[in-house]
Amino acid sequence: MRAALLATLPLLLIVPVVTAADDPAAAEQARILKWEPTIQKFEQADRENPPSEGGILFVGSSSIRLWDLEKSFPGLDATNRGFGGSHIADSVHYFDRFVVPHKPKVIAMYAGDNDVAGGKTPCRVLEDFRQFVAKVETSLPGTKVVYIAIKPSIRRWNLVHKMRAANALIAADCAENDLLEYVDIDTPMLGDDGMPRKELFAKDGLHLSPAGYELWNGLVEPHLSAAPASAN
Repeated sequence: MRAALLATLPLLLIVPVVTAADDPAAAEQARILKWEPTIQKFEQADRENPPSEGGILFVGSSSIRLWDLEKSFPGLDATNRGFGGSHIADSVHYFDRFVVPHKPKVIAMYAGDNDVAGGKTPCRVLEDFRQFVAKVETSLPGTKVVYIAIKPSIRRWNLVHKMRAANALIAADCAENDLLEYVDIDTPMLGDDGMPRKELFAKDGLHLSPAGYELWNGLVEPHLSAAPASAN
């Protein structure tokens, strides 16, 4: 029996143990599916209070989720559908369920921050953004997408070059499409020393302070009007 066990050891040693880390696609799918309860809550909210068509929909990660839209943009028909920690791919996956029902005239998106922090390359961020835009073009023709650049945060300053690379790629796409607009919040969030302005961030150095949102309000609001008819 011992001899038989020893004979199988070489086989045991060469059989790989498959984990999520070994299968990035599976890990990504598992990460996306964890948002199912959140999306179900959005759907329930839409059933209880059916959205009106032609409004402004804010989507993306925690910088969206924590944004007090009613206070920031009084008088605008704006709905918040941010979910903290999300990637662009999450909004792509659940697009038909939490974006389409609103039939917005404008979609304001802040996402990509967590993507880069999670190891995605600038090219991958661009590809996911393009998939989101393709969803809009197919299901919501004429809707404008306003992409808010990935912010230069204190906590993730070590990733700023990758984030700026992703920003540059998306900005180039936006420049070629009348229904895409890019909002540069990078430079306005830097001090004279070229570093992120501390007063714009919460204590965690990642999320925005009230002063940070006040800055964003002024930068984003001019982009929230519907696309001109000639762009449709």
